[in-house]
Amino acid sequence: MKQILSFSLLCLIFTSGFSQTFNPFYADIVENVSEANLLNDLTTYTNFGVKEVGTSNLTDSENWIVNRYQTLGYTDIQLQPFTYSKGTSNNIIITKTGSLYPNTYLIIDGHYDSINGVGANDNGSGTVLLLELARLLKDVDTEYSIKFIHFSGEEDGLIGSNYYVNNTVIPENLDIRLVFNIDEVGGLAGTTNDTIVCERDQTLPQSNNAASNMFTQSLANLMELYSTLETEISYAYASDYVPFEDNGEIITGLFEKNETPYAHTSSDVIPNMDLPYLYQVTKGALGAALEFSVAFELLSSEDDVDFKNSIRVTPNPATNAIHVSFTKPLTDSVSFQLIDMLGKEIKQTNITKQEQTISLEHLESAQYMAIFRQGNKRFVKSIIIE
Repeated sequence: MKQILSFSLLCLIFTSGFSQTFNPFYADIVENVSEANLLNDLTTYTNFGVKEVGTSNLTDSENWIVNRYQTLGYTDIQLQPFTYSKGTSNNIIITKTGSLYPNTYLIIDGHYDSINGVGANDNGSGTVLLLELARLLKDVDTEYSIKFIHFSGEEDGLIGSNYYVNNTVIPENLDIRLVFNIDEVGGLAGTTNDTIVCERDQTLPQSNNAASNMFTQSLANLMELYSTLETEISYAYASDYVPFEDNGEIITGLFEKNETPYAHTSSDVIPNMDLPYLYQVTKGALGAALEFSVAFELLSSEDDVDFKNSIRVTPNPATNAIHVSFTKPLTDSVSFQLIDMLGKEIKQTNITKQEQTISLEHLESAQYMAIFRQGNKRFVKSIIIE
């Protein structure tokens, strides 16, 4: 939809201390992104024709998207109908449940409607990127839940995303970790497409801007870690993250650097895109999704037992402190996180000593979950505070 503002107003890259390191486990998953899958899905998407609300073309696209998720093995698939002057359409909402924070969501979204053309770039590119991420994340364990949302009615003024925020997010008080919006990331044929724009919130309310800045800088770092692309940071506007940011949610997004002149025209077709660029955007976006959802590697039973058995936590039940010790030499620090049974973080620290005491003063008497992490190894232990 973005045909409003010029990229000559792009901001300078925002620098902060929020940074990531290369994760070999994530990289192995990213390497499975398939350019052939992207092309096949994009070809199918464009073959449905112009996908305006109220047309059978959009309904056919909706049915195809739902079928693709079913084929991938997803079962939590919801169609959310809404009606306006053009007719009735559906947001498509697919949920993958997290292992540690099942009620806190990373939302990865993009719209699947188009106007005046088949919408190969705007937003077939975002649509097929979501499908490829969903394929590769399906059997990956993530601490946070993920919602893949294909919004409709975006081209008529963010109708579907506004409906979702007003009829799901607000009344259900949905706990959203981050909204990650994908809109028009297919590149422009005949140009050098080596940069992706990462978008941050700079609007009211200001309460969510700092967190958006942090996540967007993180997104830029991750795009460069897991793809060949360079990054540029700009501001969010005119896409489906807007209703979320207006509601105070934390948002970020991706948009192509070389903005296509063909959006909303009959020339928005695959030959006017740069498929290798879309491939790189997808790789970087997958790396970011793995980081934002906190994906972790299921170790072999031997590794699991070895890491688990090396940790001693006493006393349990505890009162004002716990004592953590390791039966094997501690060569690398271990991250310690304490969360309550609703998934809220209560305490976080790094354990750097062979034996270390962690204060629990002023915590309420309750059951908590202690999470120990070292690299891709993870151990979760129940702790009772009396």
